[in-house]
Amino acid sequence: MLVSIRDVGRSGRDRRWIQDVYGEYLESLSDLNTGFFSVLGADGPREEQIFASWFSSDHSHPLLIAKGLDPVGFALVTRPLVGAAGEAPATFQMSEFFVRKPHRLAGIGRSAAHLIFDRFAGEWEVVEYTRHTGAVAFWRRVIGPYCGGRFTERSSHGEVRQRFHSRPSPAR
Repeated sequence: MLVSIRDVGRSGRDRRWIQDVYGEYLESLSDLNTGFFSVLGADGPREEQIFASWFSSDHSHPLLIAKGLDPVGFALVTRPLVGAAGEAPATFQMSEFFVRKPHRLAGIGRSAAHLIFDRFAGEWEVVEYTRHTGAVAFWRRVIGPYCGGRFTERSSHGEVRQRFHSRPSPAR
C-alpha cells in the first residue's frame, strides 16, 4: 500500500475533493456532542469561509492523503501564532486530520501522519477532544512510536494535547 500526501492548491481537483467530503468529516465529529461541530452553514462559519482561510493563509497547509492514486483523506497543518496558556506556540499544529471510514484501520492514517511530521520538521502540537476517545487513542499510537516516546501530554479544559519534536528522516 503506497500512502502519499500532496499539497492542495487554491483551486483544482484536490480542493474540490476535500470540499465534497468535508460534510462526511463533520458528520464523523457530530457524534462527539461537543456543540462545536454543527450542521454545515448553521450557527457557525460557512463552508466558503472555512475553505477561504484554509487555502489563502500563509499559515495553513492543506494536504490530500492518497492511497495509490486515490484520495482517501485530508489534513490541515497550521503554524499557530499563539500558544496554549503559559506555553510558546508550537511550530506546527495538526488542525484537521481525516481518513474516510472505508480506509481506516489499515495503517493509512499512521503512514500519512508520519509523512506529514517528517515533511514539517519542528515542534508539533496535536490536540484532540477528550470525548473523542478514538482520536486520543489513534494519536497516542502514532506519536509515541514516531518520536520514540519523547513527547509530553497534558489534559485540560476537555482537550488532550501532545507536543513533540519531529525531524525529517531519510529512512522513513
